[in-house]
Amino acid sequence: MNELREELNVLRQQGLFRSMRVIGGPQAGRVILDGREVLLLCSNNYLGLADHPALKEAAIRAVERYGVSSGASRLVSGTMELHEALEVRLAAFKGTESALVFNSGYAANTGIIPALVGKGDVIFSDRLNHASIVDGALLSRAKYIRYPHKDMSALRRLLASTDVAGRRLIVTDGVFSMDGDLAPLTELAALKREYGALLMVDDAHGTGVLGPTGRGSAELCGVVEEVDVQMGTMGKGLGSCGAYVAGSRNLIELLVNKARSFIFSTSLPPGVLAASLAAVDLVDSPAGADLRRQLARNTALFRDSLHDAGFNTMGSETQIVPIFVGEAEPTMEFSRRLLAEGFFVQGIRPPTVPAGSCRLRCTLMATHTESQLERAVTAIGKAGRALGIT
Repeated sequence: MNELREELNVLRQQGLFRSMRVIGGPQAGRVILDGREVLLLCSNNYLGLADHPALKEAAIRAVERYGVSSGASRLVSGTMELHEALEVRLAAFKGTESALVFNSGYAANTGIIPALVGKGDVIFSDRLNHASIVDGALLSRAKYIRYPHKDMSALRRLLASTDVAGRRLIVTDGVFSMDGDLAPLTELAALKREYGALLMVDDAHGTGVLGPTGRGSAELCGVVEEVDVQMGTMGKGLGSCGAYVAGSRNLIELLVNKARSFIFSTSLPPGVLAASLAAVDLVDSPAGADLRRQLARNTALFRDSLHDAGFNTMGSETQIVPIFVGEAEPTMEFSRRLLAEGFFVQGIRPPTVPAGSCRLRCTLMATHTESQLERAVTAIGKAGRALGIT
C-alpha cells in the first residue's frame, strides 16, 4: 500500500489531488456546505428542478406504489411500468420512434458506441468529447480517430482519406461540458450525409435547456432529423437521474440486445423514473419555457459581466461559463478564495482538461437571482485581480 500513498503524494505535489465536499439539504441556488450557506455556481441543475415540488411529489407517489428498487436488470424482471412510460414519453419528446433508458450518461455512452461499431468500423470523434465517449470508443475496438475541436475542414479530410470496410460513426458532444461551446451540428449533419455516416450527439448539457422547446442542441440547430443517435441525460437540466438514447426502433432493439451496460445493470428505481417523467412534462410546458428564458437571461448577465471585468470565458455559448486560469495551483487558490467569500465554484484540472488549460467552471441556474450573480461577479473580479488573472 506504500505505492498508493506515494501516488497520492505525487498528486498533492502537482496540485491535482481531489476530495469531495458534502452538501447539506437539497441542490438549489444556495446550499449548505461545511456548515455555512454558499451560492452554488458549479451544479448542472440548470433549470433548478432537482428540488421542484412536482418532481418530489411524483417520486413520493411512485415509491408508495412501486417500492424503492426495480430488483433486477431490464432483461430479467427489472422492466417496470414506469420504465416503459418514461421511454414512450422521451421518444415523443425527442420526436423519434423509440427510446431507451440507461442508468447514467457514462453507462449510456459506454454501452451505445460498442453496440454500434466494432472491428472494421471507424469512429470520428471531436477531441474535446466527454470521457465517456472516449471510453466507449476504446471499448468498441473500432478504429478511433479524433479530429481537432470543431474543425470541420479537418474532419472532411479524415472522412475522405480513411478507408472504411464497415460503418462510419461521427460522434460529438452537443454542448462541450468544460468549455460551454456548441458543436457545429449543421456542418456535421452535412458531412454525415456526404459520407454515409451515422451521427451521434451526446446532448447531456443541452437536454431541457436548449432549443425553442428544450429538446436540445439539435433542435437549436434545426437538424433533429439528421441525428441518428440522440443521447442525453436526466440528471442535469431535467433535475433527476439517469440517461436515455432516442432514435429508430431498430436502433433501440439493437441496443437492448447488445449494449452491455444496459443488459448487465439493475435498472433505475421507480422514484427516479417518476421524477424524470414529471421533469419531461414540466420542461415541455409554458413553465419550462419560462425557466429556459430565465436561464438565458442569467447566463447573458453573468458572462457579459465577466467579459467586462476582463476574464477569458473560452468561447462559452451556453449556461456553462468557464474562466480560464492556466495552471492548477492558481486555479485551486482562485476556487478557495471564492469559497471563503461564500461562492462555491470548482476548479477544473487535468485529466479533465489538458495541462495548461485549467479553469473555473461556472454553471448558471434559472433559480439564481440577478443580485446573487452580481455579487458573484464582484467576488470573482476581486479574487482574479489579487491573483493576477485579470
